[in-house]
Amino acid sequence: MQLRLYDAHNHFHDERLRPHRASIIASLAGEGITRMVVNGSCEEDWPEVLALSQQHPQIIPSFGYHPWYVKERTDSWEKNLIQHLDQVPAGIGEIGLDRWIKDHDLDDQAEVFVRQLRLAAERNLPVSIHCLQAWGKLLELLRVEPRPACGFLLHSFGGPAEMVAPLAKLGAYFSFPGYFMHERKQRQRETFKLVPPDRLLIETDAPDQLLPAEYNHHPLLDSASGKPINHPANLGSVYEFVANMLNEPLEILTQRVEGNFLRLFGKFSGRVSPTPACDLHDRSIQPK
Repeated sequence: MQLRLYDAHNHFHDERLRPHRASIIASLAGEGITRMVVNGSCEEDWPEVLALSQQHPQIIPSFGYHPWYVKERTDSWEKNLIQHLDQVPAGIGEIGLDRWIKDHDLDDQAEVFVRQLRLAAERNLPVSIHCLQAWGKLLELLRVEPRPACGFLLHSFGGPAEMVAPLAKLGAYFSFPGYFMHERKQRQRETFKLVPPDRLLIETDAPDQLLPAEYNHHPLLDSASGKPINHPANLGSVYEFVANMLNEPLEILTQRVEGNFLRLFGKFSGRVSPTPACDLHDRSIQPK
């Protein structure tokens, strides 16, 4: 029996994948990839994420303002975001905080992040969060602001090991990317061994975060630059690596990750976990 795999975070709409979309979609079924959460990053790409989700049932769309692009937002960005959320069952993301980018304005990032987090809490929608070099600030905001009752995803979690427990207590899920399979990412791999079993998810972040060459079973080149990019069908390689890392049978890990994914995204995937998932019609806000 083929295993069912779930990609918690990618960017299938990215222009680097556009020439390959038909072949990618065809390969997903062969690899057992059942659902993938496709994250928009700004107003410019939300319409394409929406269109792709309407064309391909494997896609769970997510709309949000990434901290890299918040300076480009229009005055009507929040209204535009709500309009997209009203058109199709969707999450909110990719949103977050990033001190790594040049000339960052963390206060401005935090304002946009909080407004999107509050919207997710009001609608009880899953949030996909990006964070670089701003973990203290992120934890502070998550503690004082309302959060969606269904939880939130820390995509490609690279934070300190000591923050796993407090973040999990607030409702965090943690997704492991193929990029952490590189030998130099030993610290991140050790941190993921501390993630509670019921909070682990797996992602590709395709077309970014390329796997080590020996695990890249679906090599792909950017047509414009000729550079290697990450293929969404590499998800299976990441599952296998994580199973070995945790010394766990692949079948058991796959079942556990499926349950975790459905707990967070089940209402949008057409399959529901035995435990409550996000509800489009639940407007309750989790207490601070």
